[in-house]
Amino acid sequence: MFRENVAAWICFYDRKDMFKAFLERVLRLKEATASELLFFRNSRYGISKGRSLTIAEKTNYLLFMINAFQSLEDEIVSERIMRLASLECWHSLSYGRFQMELCLNENLIKKWRRIAKRAKDAAKRGETFDPTTMVEAKFLRNIIEEFLDVLDSGVFSRKPKNDEDTDLGYVHGSEDVDDACVLYCERFMEFLIDLLSQLPTRRLVRPLVADVAVVSKCHLSALYRHEKGKLFAQLVDLLQYYEGFEIDDHQGRQMTDDEVLQSHYKRLRAFQLLAFKKIPKLRELALANIGAINKRADLAKKLSILSPEELRDLVCGKLKLVSKDDPWSERVAFLIEVMVSFFEKQQSQKEAINALPLYPNEQIMWDESLVPSINYSGEGCLALPKLNLQFLTLHDYLLRNFNLFRLESTYEIREDIQEAVPHLLAYVNNEGETAFRGWSRMAVPIKEFKIREVKQPNIGEVKPSAVTAEVTFSISSYKAQIRSEWNALKEHDVLFLLSIRPSFEPLSAEEAEKATVPQKLGLQCVRGCEIIEIRDEEGTLMNDFTGRIKRDEWKPPKGELRTVTVALDTAQYHMDVCDIAEKGADDVYGTFNILMRRKPKENNFKAILESIRDLMNETCIVPDWLHDIFLGYGNPSAAQWTNMPDLIEKVDFKDTFLDAAHVKESFPNYQVRFINSDGTENLQPCSPFRIKFPKNLEGKVHALPANVTSTKSSEDASCMEDDHSDKLELLVEAYVPPDPGHIPKINQSRTQLDLPLHRTIMILMVKGVHTKVEAIISGIQPGLTMVVGPPGTGKTDTAVQILNVLYHNCPSQRTLIITHSNQALNDLFEKIMERDVPARYLLRLGQGEQELATDLDFSRQGRVNAMLVRRLELLSEVERLARSLQLPEDDRFPFKEFFSNTPKPIFTGQSFEKDMRAAEGCFRHLKTMFQELEECRAFELLKSTVDRSNYLMTKQAKIVAMTCTHAALKRKDFLHLGFKYDNLLMEESAQILEIETFIPMLLQRQEDGYARLKRCILIGDHHQLPPVVKNMAFQKYSHMDQSLFTRFVRLGIPYIELNAQGRARPSLARLYNWRYKDLGDLPYVRENDVFHRANAGFAYDYQLVDVPDYNGRGESAPSPWFYQNEGEAEFIVSVYMYMRLLGRCVPYDFIGPPHKVTDILAVYCSLQFLKWLYSARLERVDHVGIFTMNDSPGEGSHGIPLINKTGEIEYNGGRSFYRCTTFTGSEICVATVDKFQGQQNDFILLSLVRTRFVGHLRDHLQIVMLKTQDQFNLLVDLRNGQHCKLQNASGLPAQETHEVNILAGTFSRLHMRLHTWCTDILGLARVHQFNQFSAYPADVSTKIDTSEENGIENGETSLYAMDIDTRDSANGGDKDILLDGKSNDSAEPEPSAEEDGDVSYLDSGVMVAL
Repeated sequence: MFRENVAAWICFYDRKDMFKAFLERVLRLKEATASELLFFRNSRYGISKGRSLTIAEKTNYLLFMINAFQSLEDEIVSERIMRLASLECWHSLSYGRFQMELCLNENLIKKWRRIAKRAKDAAKRGETFDPTTMVEAKFLRNIIEEFLDVLDSGVFSRKPKNDEDTDLGYVHGSEDVDDACVLYCERFMEFLIDLLSQLPTRRLVRPLVADVAVVSKCHLSALYRHEKGKLFAQLVDLLQYYEGFEIDDHQGRQMTDDEVLQSHYKRLRAFQLLAFKKIPKLRELALANIGAINKRADLAKKLSILSPEELRDLVCGKLKLVSKDDPWSERVAFLIEVMVSFFEKQQSQKEAINALPLYPNEQIMWDESLVPSINYSGEGCLALPKLNLQFLTLHDYLLRNFNLFRLESTYEIREDIQEAVPHLLAYVNNEGETAFRGWSRMAVPIKEFKIREVKQPNIGEVKPSAVTAEVTFSISSYKAQIRSEWNALKEHDVLFLLSIRPSFEPLSAEEAEKATVPQKLGLQCVRGCEIIEIRDEEGTLMNDFTGRIKRDEWKPPKGELRTVTVALDTAQYHMDVCDIAEKGADDVYGTFNILMRRKPKENNFKAILESIRDLMNETCIVPDWLHDIFLGYGNPSAAQWTNMPDLIEKVDFKDTFLDAAHVKESFPNYQVRFINSDGTENLQPCSPFRIKFPKNLEGKVHALPANVTSTKSSEDASCMEDDHSDKLELLVEAYVPPDPGHIPKINQSRTQLDLPLHRTIMILMVKGVHTKVEAIISGIQPGLTMVVGPPGTGKTDTAVQILNVLYHNCPSQRTLIITHSNQALNDLFEKIMERDVPARYLLRLGQGEQELATDLDFSRQGRVNAMLVRRLELLSEVERLARSLQLPEDDRFPFKEFFSNTPKPIFTGQSFEKDMRAAEGCFRHLKTMFQELEECRAFELLKSTVDRSNYLMTKQAKIVAMTCTHAALKRKDFLHLGFKYDNLLMEESAQILEIETFIPMLLQRQEDGYARLKRCILIGDHHQLPPVVKNMAFQKYSHMDQSLFTRFVRLGIPYIELNAQGRARPSLARLYNWRYKDLGDLPYVRENDVFHRANAGFAYDYQLVDVPDYNGRGESAPSPWFYQNEGEAEFIVSVYMYMRLLGRCVPYDFIGPPHKVTDILAVYCSLQFLKWLYSARLERVDHVGIFTMNDSPGEGSHGIPLINKTGEIEYNGGRSFYRCTTFTGSEICVATVDKFQGQQNDFILLSLVRTRFVGHLRDHLQIVMLKTQDQFNLLVDLRNGQHCKLQNASGLPAQETHEVNILAGTFSRLHMRLHTWCTDILGLARVHQFNQFSAYPADVSTKIDTSEENGIENGETSLYAMDIDTRDSANGGDKDILLDGKSNDSAEPEPSAEEDGDVSYLDSGVMVAL
């Protein structure tokens, strides 16, 4: 349940007493006493006296406790489970360790005295109360001792599992490894790591772990050194890291490097003083300098002169590091290990991370404990950090994300290597050298490799400061397209150097089965590098962006040889050189024979890793109001706007509100009073409005509920309607917008009458939905704002309105917009462009700017050019103004001549007030004109294009938009340029990796230790798909797919949930609204005719069709982890062909908006197979061109594959859809669920592909996502076994549909064609008859009035006969037969009477059922 994102504890929410009893019984299972431990030891020798937990049961018990401690966000769990990590567990500490800890933490003495006082009070009352017998006191100690007993004598001794084993005999000392015991030990390490990596549990558990010396005992265990204990050893090292983590446990403060060093020196000085006074044999150690004894080897050598008794007295008596009662205290090696671990100098975390190579090598790539295969089942644990709720410090947060991101990149690189290398067909030729018979698109043989320069290390470092090399290769064997890809390599691109040495003879079948992947490929080593420059055969520089080659001097590359100068990883180079010198390893740099590249959009990992490492080397300053919440501590509501200082008291909401009634609806918990600018009562208020909020909002937080259901909010509002005494007064000022000056210009403020269509819809969506207003208010105030936007609720429109209002209320502040995808960013940016924000203040960074649907260029260069053009326009206006002032002046208005070109006269003469307002508007226009001219001054002074664009980004632009990837890649450049911003708005934040959410918060340097960020607005939906993480182990074990947005929701941080959708029919919305608190429908959806018309040709709004095996099989896997289903694909294509002929897929300019779009959505299916099937099947359709599905060069990009009007597959780079302009053309999108998230279409045809197993339907986020993208119709192809899963997860009616239900009548020939196709292929078509006045088949029309729960609603019909197959009709062939028996010979359609002359093609009635 935990692996599949299912809330495991929800069943106990209404039964807390039952959970308490359940947990008590669970804890009693582990109340191990000394006699029980003795029984455990005896049972391994066949002495059985009763029932004890098996090792498998103990492992599952640990797994339960791990999941419990990872669920501290659930109050019902944390309230009970945190008792095990409370101060009571110190009852099991040794006396010496107990005294030491109390001396170091004096604030705990009072708490301990209170615990002791409870025992005294109980004794006075005559009650028996011994705190040492409580479960909390002994639980952790007992479970640790049980683990140590298994580790010491259980791993390498097979204990009999049943009577048969006992009868067969048991030989003690057998070296057979018990895999079950190994798994138990690994799980226990995971359990302790989880306890020490969370501050609430770490504070009091770490002394207990140190007292038992778990790490030292594990280091000395046989399993730590055994080949099967590799994962265990890695987990022990991770536990040691967290035990010595650089943090003040009780203050929760990150210790600086200097503080850590001073603490180490202080500890060693104290030990030297003790040795000088008490231990004469250690006089040399006492007088030695610290540098001579802070290393492991030196310290162990000096301690070896002590006898075992003296060493035991030192460790257990004088230093009290372990108890004398510990059985391990008799072992000399253990005592020395404890001493050395306590006093040796630990490597600094910064030093460790800076010494780590950024590129993966062959050892990490194929280490299954670090980078598991894709088939990770979740049964075992891994030596990986976890991203759960809380982090110790910001450094801990960054380090976990760094390691996980590095390993996830390693996995992707490994997959690319395994894909590219086999195509090369490597072999050993007669000379004994490696040669290649084949070729690969992404890998090319190396002609020559040589190290060009190794620079001296920087001061204080041991690794070289730079290592450069030259690689020469040939592209002669490639075609023109692939040549152009290799020629497109440029500076900062990452390449990989491979050393391939295959075996002389092919591996046998038995050898190949046992061989590792590197052995099968002949792969010896892998090293990464970064391009510095690339030159052609004549030495000419290619793809230079530094300005060394001018544009007019550029020439095409010559020859077929290419020489690339690359920068090698200095840390990896230093490690390799040390291995050669110290271990006699081979020189790998003389063996490289393959150069491999990767797809550009998947190859940006190095820049992101560098950004994370730079953050760890800096003093990361997060705003004080966000710091504790970000780490997962403190009051979850502390960053809510009502608890923040410096609030904006009066907010100008611009066009947010439609009228006065809209304001009252939006503030049901306030007493709204409308006033004029002078404070007098306004009896006829009109928009726009300024609202003044009361100062004492802290006591009225319920006025703007956050993560409270809107139902509760409405109940609270209704209870207060008659009680005005508890309501705060809200002063709403209606004002008249200033006159724009009568000069037409771009982005001028609009009235409601000339708003674009989507803007009008946005207003309608806001009206009556006060959660949108709450989101806008919270967003414009300082602090953290979280908005949960279910599908179709207008998340983007809400974000745009927040930005619009924020700009007009805080015009001097700068806002940064971040999204996950270019498409979402462009959608958001295009809507901002249509608001009254001047275009000169908008900037779009990144490559996706080219896809903006506008003639304006919002890139840096485009904005610079626009400013220069605008400067010339303004200068001409100023010149015209000067000429007009030379004319005889008008005493009343001296600028009459200048404003003579206005569309209408400035002064109407109707009233003095109107004329004065017009005159003020003219002065305002002049002031704005000179202000713009002043802003253009910098572009005149700066001569360089680069300087101008940098100034534009850092000074001029007020709203800057980019993707999270661009922010991570360019962070160093932003810091260098001094980029500043005050507000951060993040769309799609539930789809962004945690670290990619954090980096945009720190794109600016701090000013005197002060964080400038004032607002952080996160908008997303954690109930849909999480961030994409390809490796299943990193998803399920490390929770890498948990976004920051989701973590904040889990922490209980208040959020605002938009609660009215305007995308889909109400019947379709019911498929997913169960997942949200109170998601309803907008009046627009409930009342608009388009949502009440039937889907002509289909009996129901959504259908689950059971597709049987096709040609004897269901799903198939032509290659590992690649699944396809020919039967479902054939059925999908047949339904689409039917819809084409029916007219459902005609272009929008034929039937008028809203245009119809058919979306073929395949979940985790072979997209190339589905495209090929379209090519083969669409040839049958009359009047439809033949589609030729070619492999797209954009494969793997973030764009969506589209079939264009020439029949080719297009990748639109994240844009919406390709629009066809011919009748036979159509808009069709083929995509997977995760690629299609955030988009919508009128019709969704969904193939679930899997038939033998449930597959990704195990994850309820997938289920919610796949049902939220359609507006009018959803058709799902699946197998019966999957139907139950989909039913249980969505509340669908318990009715299975084995056939697609279509309607016959007016379009009988078309229906029969689908019936024929589906029957011929799969036998999946049922045709219903309907009469002239109903769009429902006879067998379901009787249910219309009574089956709303099953998705059936009433609707009107507008039947229309549309003869598509005109060719057959003209030739006297079959005609469409109407139900009255007459043939439809008319070629001209007749409009529906219900539409007042507007033709309604095929949209009739409603068919909603399963």
